This record gives sequence, C-alpha cells and structure tokens, in this order.
Amino acid sequence: MQMTKKSVSSWTGYAGLCLGILLIVYLFSQVDLQGAIGRISKIGFSSLLILLPYLALHLIETFTWIKLFPEGTSAVPFFKLLKIQVISETVSMTLPAGVAVGEPLRPFLCYRFLNIPLPAAVASVAIRKLMLGVAQGLYTLIGALAGFSLLQKASLQMLGFEGLGYIMVATGTMIFLFFLFLLTLLLNGKAAHNLYVFLMRIPFKKIKAWLTAKESGFKDTDSELKSYNGPFTARLFMVMLYYLLAWFTLAIESYIILTLLGVQISFLQVLAIDTAITILRALFFFIPSGLGVQDLGYLAFFQALGIHDFLALGGAFVLLRRFKEVLWYAAGYGVMFFSGVHLHDAEGASNPES
Repeated sequence: MQMTKKSVSSWTGYAGLCLGILLIVYLFSQVDLQGAIGRISKIGFSSLLILLPYLALHLIETFTWIKLFPEGTSAVPFFKLLKIQVISETVSMTLPAGVAVGEPLRPFLCYRFLNIPLPAAVASVAIRKLMLGVAQGLYTLIGALAGFSLLQKASLQMLGFEGLGYIMVATGTMIFLFFLFLLTLLLNGKAAHNLYVFLMRIPFKKIKAWLTAKESGFKDTDSELKSYNGPFTARLFMVMLYYLLAWFTLAIESYIILTLLGVQISFLQVLAIDTAITILRALFFFIPSGLGVQDLGYLAFFQALGIHDFLALGGAFVLLRRFKEVLWYAAGYGVMFFSGVHLHDAEGASNPES
C-alpha cells in the first residue's frame, strides 16, 4: 500500500512537472525573446524592487502564523518561524505535488526547531490553511468586482463570450463560503476525532494499525483546537485581514513588474488579472509553481486587452517573475541546507507510515 501510494503520488507530480516544462517551452517559442531581453535591459537596478513583495509575503505570513498557535503555547520566536515558513513554502512550490509535502513539513519543523508539541503545531497549520482559503475567497471576490469590466472585455477575446467577470465573482464567493464552512467544522472541537473515525473505515491493516497507535494524537489535536473558541475566535477576523494583505502582495508584485516595463495599467486592473491567474494556477495545483500555466495565462490577458507589443512584454514579464522565483527558491534551499533539513525529512513528514 505504501509503495503504491508513493508511486502514484510521484507519477502525478512528475507528470505535472513535465507538463509545466512543455508549456513553458511552448510559451518561449511564441514570445519575442529578443524584444523581452531588450525591455528588461532598460530597467537596471530598479528590478531589485521585484524581490520585495515576496519578502513582504513571508514576513506577513510568519507574523500571522504566530497568532494562530493555541493558547498555552510558549512564545514563538519570529525569525525561527520565518525560517520554517521559507523552507516549507520553497518545498511546496518547487517539488512535484509539493503542497502535499510542504504542509506536513510545517508541524514537523515546529517540533524539531521550536519544540512545539505536534498536536499544537498541527492545529496551527490546519487553522492557517483554512484562514488562507477564506482570505483567498475574499481576494478573488474583491479583484473580480474591482476589475469586472476588464474581465468581461478580456472574456470576449479569450472565451468568446462576456462571462469571465461573473465566473470570477461566483468563484470567489464559493471559495470564501467553502473554507468558512470548513473552518467552522474544524473549530467544533471534534474535527480530528471525526477524521480518525472516517480513516478507520479504510480497509488496510497497516493504516489501521498506524491510526490506532496515533489515536491519542488525534485526541490531543482536538483539545488544542478547542482553545480557538471563545475570545480567540474574535481574533480570527484580524488574522483574515492579515492574510488578505498577504494575498495582495501577489498583485503588487505584478504591478511593480508591469510598471517597470513601462505598461500603462492601473493597480485595480492588475488585481483583476492576478486573481484570475491565481484561480487558474490553483486548478493546476499538480504543476510545481504553476509552471507554464500562469505564464500563458498572463500572455493571453495581455493579448486580449490589446496591450502593445504583448509578445515582447509577456516574455519580459515571465522572465522577470520566474527569475525572482529562482532567486527566492534558491535562498529557500540554502536556508534548508544550512538548517540541516533534507528532502527525505520532507518526504518523511508527509508519509503517515514513517
């Protein structure tokens, strides 16, 4: 069972990676690379500004994550948690099917580096993930409403009908309500127990044996989740606002790049485009870092909106954004290496039978 599960996960992940590589190769066969490089060369040292929004994203996420540990958890050092944030995000965004590895890595590293009990760490990571989902729904809804006319205009060119604005409004609303519903279920104090009961129905002896050995851990996690009720629940509103701000850094990054490239476009227009691309990227979650998918998405929007010389502009935009990611992910793996964390640690953290 273990080998089958691992092989299926690996096959899916590497298939996604191969698809992403094919898409990015196709993209660069279409864009004006010479023109793109020419545009980039005119920016100069101002291109360093592109690195700042992603730094802000990590800082905001770390600051907010600290607020999500259960009451009674000892003081969490900001920079040590920032290290865990950077490592986990790097793994999630770069490995095939990386989210399935990077998210379980968070509580594992919290226990390893901060000596936070696993039930408390798991509770914080679960709440964090759902709060990010709630904030994404709001982010999508705000972007869709702010750039509704732009999405409708682009929709006519990209889809053949004026419906993208309505689709994005509906998508944002559904994401918000879905994650809010899951968050409500999680905070009822029985979520881990209900998950345990559900998993025990799986007809495999090894899994049942592992679950039986870990039963106390499920109970401890429920105990930690109960601490989120009462006065703490009111604080979740501020947490949602912080995570909403974190989502906005993605649009800010795109706006900075386009501004540096000399494109006349408003922030609200960029916000609308970015929310649509974020949803597109989520649909292709099995492709590491949305490789090729989000790049072709931006190119399609630039063409649909009639942006001058969109082939050169699109190439420059993709090169700058991807080069930023290369620098940040290289830094993430550097932090991972010097912290003594290895890829087999990440794989072990995501393997229930390890």
